[in-house]
Amino acid sequence: MDSKDLSNTKKEEIHFFKSQNKFLKIKSKIVFKKIFDYIQKNKSLKIIKYNSHIQKRLNIDINDYKLIMIEIIPVQNRYDKFINIKKEDKKYFHIYFNDNKEEIERTALNGGDKVSKINVVIDYQVNSFKELFQDCFIESINFKNFYRNNITDMSFMFSGCSSLKELNFSNFNTNNVTDMSCMFCECSSLIDINLYSFNTNNVTNMSYMFYGCLSLKNINLDNFNTIKVKNMICMFDQCEDELKSKIRKKYKIFNEDAFRFSYFRKSFEPNFFLIKSSSSSS
Repeated sequence: MDSKDLSNTKKEEIHFFKSQNKFLKIKSKIVFKKIFDYIQKNKSLKIIKYNSHIQKRLNIDINDYKLIMIEIIPVQNRYDKFINIKKEDKKYFHIYFNDNKEEIERTALNGGDKVSKINVVIDYQVNSFKELFQDCFIESINFKNFYRNNITDMSFMFSGCSSLKELNFSNFNTNNVTDMSCMFCECSSLIDINLYSFNTNNVTNMSYMFYGCLSLKNINLDNFNTIKVKNMICMFDQCEDELKSKIRKKYKIFNEDAFRFSYFRKSFEPNFFLIKSSSSSS
């Protein structure tokens, strides 16, 4: 697939060709890098698509290409993984250290790295964020561009991120997510979390969502909808009693299963919990 040189285009436009009635798939790293640099500089992007058969010009939004940009700040003086990428999805992740000067393949920091900021751009083929940051050593995550709505699974997404202190969800799209189980499980350093932007209309599983968030003091769930939720067991278990009391008083959408106490052990099979509780029949 061909693309024009971006250097001679108007400031607000980047040009691509549509061929054989198929949507553009960005496979060239050179082309992708130019797009990414453009987004970073201009904070927005209008893409003009052409139908090569009828020469019809179509204005489309960047959402049609479903790019996602995530900014990560790693834990200082800690050299370990900062993102988990499934082998089959690795080609769809574009990772840049420190102002995105060079795309790198690694998903963990090494002893010689001096990295203050990591930017990750994700192609539209990825439709699951399950375990994406699980057990990673990061302090802050900012979802800078998150316009697409094909993500359906966010289970264990931040699970075990014990150093995580800040999450920015201002541009977060959860419209079609069905599984949020253990999403923030054991994020023990989080004090405040604002989930006002979350659309949970299609979520069916919220079990253990905030389990073990020991430091959590404030949480905004004002837009939460649990009408389709079938499992919210232990959603706030191992959180401070004061926080659970606040949630009980302010939000009437959570049943007592959400506050149930249990001991659980994660098996080698994802999403499986062995629950031992005096009130549990299993």
